[in-house]
Amino acid sequence: MDKYLEMIRIRFLMMLAYRTNYYTGILIYGINIGAYYFLWSAIYGGKQHIVGLSVIQMTTYVAVSWMARAFYFNNLDREMALEIMEGKVAIELIRPYSYLGMKIMQGLGEGIFRLFFFSAPGLVIVSFVFPVKFTWDPGVWGLFAISILLSFFINTELNLLTGITTFFLYNNAGLIRAKRVVIDLFSGLLLPISFFPGWAQGVMKYLPFQGISYIPSMIFTNGFSHQQAMNALIQQLVWVIILILPIQFLWYLAKKQMIIQGG
Repeated sequence: MDKYLEMIRIRFLMMLAYRTNYYTGILIYGINIGAYYFLWSAIYGGKQHIVGLSVIQMTTYVAVSWMARAFYFNNLDREMALEIMEGKVAIELIRPYSYLGMKIMQGLGEGIFRLFFFSAPGLVIVSFVFPVKFTWDPGVWGLFAISILLSFFINTELNLLTGITTFFLYNNAGLIRAKRVVIDLFSGLLLPISFFPGWAQGVMKYLPFQGISYIPSMIFTNGFSHQQAMNALIQQLVWVIILILPIQFLWYLAKKQMIIQGG
């Protein structure tokens, strides 16, 4: 276990070294939040609520969604694709640790850095500019913390699945880009799931994407009742477990027919 904890520390220190990306990241996310705030203010007009969310709740939802994205987002799929195409994965596979486990720990180290040095200060800065309403209920914060951790694992597992496909496709850049668009759209980052048509909401209940952004943001904004929040956490946990199965299956097949490009 010590070597995996060391992976978290190393990735954390690597992120700390690139401070310019950190500052520009907060600026870019702040601009995104501002754009969505003015867009939703225009959509609401004089209305107090739309599908159960007030304009302040929607502003908070947008801010929390984008700042939470800084924690769960990572480029593990691109890193894996590059290592596979360059042949570096062959060296990783003979080292005394699980390659996939190492990747998860690297993503977690990156997420922890962004949580404390990006998301937290970013939310504080945004709260002074836009009408963001924070809750001080420790129960809500506790549920949100569990939910955002589960969202990290769901997103990371989807990235691992996409990265593993490089063994079979040899160049999956298009798939990686498509995956990112699908996650941003169907996770609730760009539009809350409750705004989708009824039939689309019914379909998305059977997909893992809403467990990435929509559920944590709705929990934080009190858009869910306590029972709904508990059910949503169970749903997230179920998807974390389910996604392990295709990852292990594809990883087994990939190692049996591994071809290194350039290695």
